[in-house]
Amino acid sequence: MLDKAWGGRFREETDKFFEEFTESVSFDKILAFAEIKASLVYGKALLKAGILTREEYFLIEKGLLEIEKEIKEGCFVFKVEQEDVHMNLEKALFERIGDIAYKLHTGRSRNEQVVTDLRLYLMDEGEKLKILLLNFIETLITKAEAYMDVVMPGFTHLQHAQPVLFSHWISAYAEGSRLHFERLLDWEKRLKLSPLGSSAFAGCGFPLDRTFMAKELGFSAPHPHSVYAVSSRDFSAEFLFILTLIMLDLSRLSEELILWMTPEFAFIDLPDRFCSGSSIMPQKKNPDSAELIRGKGAIVLGNLFQLLTLIKNLPLSYNRDLQEDKPPLFQGIVTTQASLKMATLLIEGLKVNQKRIESFLKEGYLLATELADYLVTKGLPFREAHHLTGKIVRFAEERGKKLEELSLAEFQSFSPLITEEIYTWLTIEHSLKRREILGGTGREAVKSYLNSLREYILKWKK
Repeated sequence: MLDKAWGGRFREETDKFFEEFTESVSFDKILAFAEIKASLVYGKALLKAGILTREEYFLIEKGLLEIEKEIKEGCFVFKVEQEDVHMNLEKALFERIGDIAYKLHTGRSRNEQVVTDLRLYLMDEGEKLKILLLNFIETLITKAEAYMDVVMPGFTHLQHAQPVLFSHWISAYAEGSRLHFERLLDWEKRLKLSPLGSSAFAGCGFPLDRTFMAKELGFSAPHPHSVYAVSSRDFSAEFLFILTLIMLDLSRLSEELILWMTPEFAFIDLPDRFCSGSSIMPQKKNPDSAELIRGKGAIVLGNLFQLLTLIKNLPLSYNRDLQEDKPPLFQGIVTTQASLKMATLLIEGLKVNQKRIESFLKEGYLLATELADYLVTKGLPFREAHHLTGKIVRFAEERGKKLEELSLAEFQSFSPLITEEIYTWLTIEHSLKRREILGGTGREAVKSYLNSLREYILKWKK
C-alpha cells in the first residue's frame, strides 16, 4: 500500500503534527455512506467505459459493501494518518481486494469526490428537514384550530395595536415555515447537479457517461461546468441561509413564548417537562427550552457567516480551505433540526390562558382604527379621520375612559358625523368581521387559511 496517495513527489516523511493539523476524517467521516454510494456508481461508469472488467467491478462492489456494513455496525476504524474519508475507504478497500482498489480512482479526484458526497448528503438532510418543517406546520395548525375562539391584542413595536385571533397570530409561524419549505424545493434544483466526471477541475480524461452517473445517484443532471462544480459551495451556503431563516423564525417565536409566559403577560403556560427551575429560587419555572432555541439561532447565523467568509476571495478552482466548509454546515444542520423538534414539542404542549389574554383587550385602545374607519365611511378623508381619532383617544386617555365608554355627546363634540352607530363599531367582534378578507384575521378567513395550509402539507406528506 502506498503510504500517501500523492507521496511519489516527496522526499520527506509527512510530519505527524502536519497530519493532525490537516486531517478532516474526524468530521467528514459522516460522508462515508455517500462516498460508498458514489464510488459504486463511478465503478459502474468505469465498467461501461471498458476501464474495469466485470470481475474487477464485482470485487470492488463486494469490498465496498463489506466496508459499509462495518461502518453501520460501528466496528470500522477511521484513521487520522489517512487524512480524510476518501483515503480511509480507499485503504480499507485495498486491504480487502489489493491493487484493483486503485483502479477505482482512474480519472477521479478527491476534489469531485468530496463535493459529490456533500451534495448527496445534503439531499438526504434536506428531506429530513422538509419532514420536520411539515410536522411543525401541522402542529401549529392543530394548536391554532384548538384556540379559534381566543382573541388577543396584536402588537407592533411591542405595543397594543389591533385585536387579532390568536389562531391568526400563531399561524404566522406556519406560513413562514411553508415558505422555508418552498425555499428547500427551489434549492434542490441547484443542489441536484452531479459533479462526477469533473475530475480535479478540468474534466475527466476518460470517456465516462456523466449522465448515467448523475441519474444513478438521484441527481437531475450532470453539473455543466467542471471548474465551478469542484470549487463552488454555493449550494452549501444557500442551504445554511435557509437554515438561518428557519432559526430566525424559531428565535422570534421563542421570544414571544418567553414573554407570554412571564407573570406580566401570563398569556400561556409551557409544560413542566420542557422547563427547568432555579438552584436557589424554589418558585422558578424557567422556559429554558425556548431560551436555548433563541440562543442556538446565533450559532446557525454564525455558521452561515463562517462559511461565507471562508468562500470569500478563494481563487478558482479547488483550495484546501474548502475542507473547512463542513464543520459549520454540519453544525448548522444538527442545530436546526434539533431546534425544530423542540419547537414542535413546545407548541404541541402549549396552553393558552384565554381569560388572561382577553382581559388585555380593553387596554391600549385597540379599536381606535375602527373609529377612524367609521369616520371614513361618513365621508371624512382618512388622514383627517386619523388625526381626529388621535384627539379622541387622547381625550379618553386623559379622563381614564375607554373609547366605548365615551358618551355620544363627547364623541359629537369632536364631530357631528358620529352617531349611535359608533358603539356597534367599537366591539371586538365587529372588528374581526370587518376583516373577512383573504389573509385577514376574520374567523372565516383564518379557518379558510388553516384548511388550505393543511391541504398543502397533506399533499407533501403523501
